[in-house]
Amino acid sequence: MKAGIVGLPNVGKSTLFNCLSNAKAQSANFPFCTIEPNIGVVNVPDPRLEKLESLVKPERVVPATVEIVDIAGLVKGASKGEGLGNKFLANIRETDAILHVLRCFDNDNIVHVDGKINPVRDKETVDYELQLKDLETVDKKLDKVRRAANTGDKLAIKELAILDKIKKNLESAVSVRAIDFTADERREFVSGLQLITDKPVLYVCNVDEKSAKSGNNYVDQVKEAIKNENAGILVLAVATEADITELGDYEEQKMFLEDMGLDEPGVAKLIRAAYKLLNLQTYFTAGVKEVRAWTIHIGDTAPVAAGVIHTDFEKGFIRAEVMKYEDFIHLGSELKVREAGKLSVEGKEYVVQDGDMMNFRFNV
Repeated sequence: MKAGIVGLPNVGKSTLFNCLSNAKAQSANFPFCTIEPNIGVVNVPDPRLEKLESLVKPERVVPATVEIVDIAGLVKGASKGEGLGNKFLANIRETDAILHVLRCFDNDNIVHVDGKINPVRDKETVDYELQLKDLETVDKKLDKVRRAANTGDKLAIKELAILDKIKKNLESAVSVRAIDFTADERREFVSGLQLITDKPVLYVCNVDEKSAKSGNNYVDQVKEAIKNENAGILVLAVATEADITELGDYEEQKMFLEDMGLDEPGVAKLIRAAYKLLNLQTYFTAGVKEVRAWTIHIGDTAPVAAGVIHTDFEKGFIRAEVMKYEDFIHLGSELKVREAGKLSVEGKEYVVQDGDMMNFRFNV
């Protein structure tokens, strides 16, 4: 699962990616991993792991991760191949969610590609190129579906209405994620199109240090612009985050944050936000060998969760023993959870909840 960092040139994308790659303090002693120069696997900060570690005292702790991709800056005309347009659009199509960085600070020493700071215009520039690309996809599909609809195919007639709706909205500069569809319409007709503007998006407002806590006028403009878009927003002082990650000592970082009135580095919030944006959640396994956070989709059942550990676990799934994280922390051990009658035995239909602690029984 990948979240791609996008935006115009010189808005802070690469600085943000470097912050994420150097954010060792948020992930204790768990290393950052680089797959390619612009792809990194980032640990998801989770204080629950620290509490489990203190109780279980395992040989190692393995956090959940999310993959972050630093995508080349987009320029006007990208949909027609301008600049690195084709590469940009290919890369963004491969991601599952978008972290859209918007410049929300003034600094005469950092030149803006359009000469003036206007985050809403910057957002619209990127949106326009992505909407144009989606229009190409929809137009190609429309030709095929229209022919089928003309023969009286009922399913094709339904799909044609959906495609026409998408086309009209895109032509009015409305991204697909903001269009009102029923859950059935999205599942049957929209999701399969894999449109770029249908991907979940988190707008990252890159501000100066003094605006890190409460935002500024630029952030207010972005909030107003996206209020009907079904998107998230996060305020982050990226340059300040870079300074924080340069401080090697965790206590120094804490003092720095306290001076700013913040309780944790912003990149920690960003990583967790990206994780949620990808519709992901965590369950735990805990033993003396290892305490591990496992990543699954929200809504996954127990057999699917077991399959994340090993495909054999899913194939031969018998049952899952489930403890709630809060019960484990309160009572202090699996034995005490069992004795208190707080451990439940669940079957194949059980939908895993975030924070569940699980043991699986299987037979292959």
